[in-house]
Amino acid sequence: MPEILISPNALQQALQQPGLVVLDASVELAAAQFEGDYRVASGYTAWLAEHIPTSRHADLTRELADTSASYSFALPSPAAAGEALARLGIADARQIVLYDRHDGFWAARLWWMLRSMGIAASVLDGGLKAWRQANLPLAQGEAIQVGEPGSPAAPSVQAGYWASCEDVLAVLNGQASGTLVCALSKGLFEGSAVTRYARRGHIPGSLNRPARELFDEQGRYLPPEALAQALGRSLLEGGQPLILYCGGGISAAATALALTRLGRQDVSIYDGSLQEWAADPELPMTIGATPT
Repeated sequence: MPEILISPNALQQALQQPGLVVLDASVELAAAQFEGDYRVASGYTAWLAEHIPTSRHADLTRELADTSASYSFALPSPAAAGEALARLGIADARQIVLYDRHDGFWAARLWWMLRSMGIAASVLDGGLKAWRQANLPLAQGEAIQVGEPGSPAAPSVQAGYWASCEDVLAVLNGQASGTLVCALSKGLFEGSAVTRYARRGHIPGSLNRPARELFDEQGRYLPPEALAQALGRSLLEGGQPLILYCGGGISAAATALALTRLGRQDVSIYDGSLQEWAADPELPMTIGATPT
């Protein structure tokens, strides 16, 4: 099993080895300017302009998403995931490294998706920013050609990695044990900031652990001791399963990676997150702070 995080220098050395697949998972998500302002685009154009040598762009907006869902970035069907991953050369990979150009959240999302399918990968700590800071080479233009993928086998999604709206409701109604954790910023959680979603606030009873507070000023994950302090004992030592959510299951993936790094088990991500939850007026939401 590879280390969860890999440094730019270690990746540079690995580029010389056969069987390495590097995937850029970047997505462009504009800052919300008004209520419900949700503008998302593929990161492919930016990848063309500048990327880590040999990397390929993994499209989380379409090829690795169920576009028929009511929310963005929905987990794709096993068949669709298998086809997309085959085109990316995953089948022949001995080592997989993921990165993005936006603070690691998108790479974490792809990491969690692959992990749920039994595919091991590492995330470049600090992403493209760290690669640039290390003065390592960049490439432009199309990726190297990948051989004809043939008929890929559909990967199976393992139980325990993803939660549904019904799973969250079961926790709220006391029908299942669990702790809900929102990975959005304090302002979005409390309802004081402009939101991309249909309603402000959070799912009742949730704890707030902003994912951005798990990174240092350079965009790298905090060292283990600081990471544990940021997450808190209730998340690391609690006996109940954790259900993480955010707006679209992206920031929650960074939190899931951090928890996994510290050895926490029983973690799942609510795939629909607030994009699905806030859009249904029948589902409860609340504003203001909650105990930590």
